[in-house]
Amino acid sequence: MTPFFSLCVYCGSRPGVEPAFAATAAQVGRWLGEHGGQLVYGGGNNGLMGVMATAALEAGARVVGVIPHALVEKEWAKLDCTELHVVENMHERKRMMAERADAFLALPGGIGTFEEFFEVWTWRQLGYHDKPIGLLNEAGYYDTLLAFLWSSVSSGFMSEWQMELIRVAGDAPSLLQDLRQASSSAARATNLSQI
Repeated sequence: MTPFFSLCVYCGSRPGVEPAFAATAAQVGRWLGEHGGQLVYGGGNNGLMGVMATAALEAGARVVGVIPHALVEKEWAKLDCTELHVVENMHERKRMMAERADAFLALPGGIGTFEEFFEVWTWRQLGYHDKPIGLLNEAGYYDTLLAFLWSSVSSGFMSEWQMELIRVAGDAPSLLQDLRQASSSAARATNLSQI
C-alpha cells in the first residue's frame, strides 16, 4: 500500500540531554503511524533516530531506512525497518531519502542533521525540488541558529525569501499537519539527477 504522506526526517544519532527531545522524536513517529504515513530516515538504531523509528513501527507506519555500508558494519542499523536499504556512500543515501519523501523535517540533532537540513534547503532554493521543509524547534533548540540565519539576512548574504522556504514551529503535530497539507497542495518537481 502506498502511504499518503512520506516524510524524510533528519535527527540526532544521540538522545540529547533534554528528555523532551526523545519524547518529541517518539511523537513524530507515532503521528506518522496514526495518520497512515511513512517515515524515511537514515536507518539508524541509536539516539533520536532509533526512538522515532521504533515509535513509528509500533504505531503502524512504514519505516524506510537508508544507511551506508560503513554504518551497518558498526552495527548502527535498525534491522527491523519495513525497508532497509544499504547503500555505498552518504551521497547515495541522501539522494534516495530525498527521492522517497514528500516533505522534509529536521528535529534536534548534531552536525549530520545540520548538514542534511542545509543541503535539502539549498536544493529547494536552487529549484532541484519543490517539497516543503520543516524545522522542529523543540525546547528552543534552534533559537540561536534561527537568530544567526536572520543575521545573515540583515547582513545581505541571504534573503527573506530563502527563510520563507522553511516552516518553523515548536509543536510537532501542527508542523506535521502543515507539511502534509503543503506536500499535497501542488505537484512536486524533483530534479535530483542534476545534483
